[in-house]
Amino acid sequence: MYMSNSVNMGSKFGQVKVIVVQGRRLVIRDFKSSDPYVILKLGNQTAKTKVINSCLNPVWNEEFHFSISEHAQVLKLQVFDKDHFKADDKMGNAHLSLQPLVASARLRKILGVTAEGTTLRKVIPESDNCLAADSSINWVNGEVVQDVWLRLCDVDSGDIELKIILIDLPSAAPSK
Repeated sequence: MYMSNSVNMGSKFGQVKVIVVQGRRLVIRDFKSSDPYVILKLGNQTAKTKVINSCLNPVWNEEFHFSISEHAQVLKLQVFDKDHFKADDKMGNAHLSLQPLVASARLRKILGVTAEGTTLRKVIPESDNCLAADSSINWVNGEVVQDVWLRLCDVDSGDIELKIILIDLPSAAPSK
């Protein structure tokens, strides 16, 4: 696993924790299976999961932290099949705008929402994300959390489950 932090991200706004939970129905790239791993990119920052050998429904449960700037960014991911004697095979890609998550966190602070389990926003599959299904952004254990299933693009099948948690968001004062 590696992590590369950007030196020139603009004004640091906070951090986002991304947990790569699991994959399902990933495509076969070797003879009968694949050896998948995920590469995440946010701006100039990159992280990579471990390789899960011979598995089309891998479970990673790996956690990564990224700095985010005030302007909401797009989280991109690519899934690859690890090969030993040639270049790794592509197994799909996906993206997700973090703008709804950041906007929900700001709204929660402005409105003073403190009730555990409050749904702050529902995000539906659209062109600016690769959601496989509707996703809710909730206030859970003092954190703004979004659980998502992303449908992989450019392949016949495959979804990746992520849990995204916004942390270290500065205080937001209501506009006058």
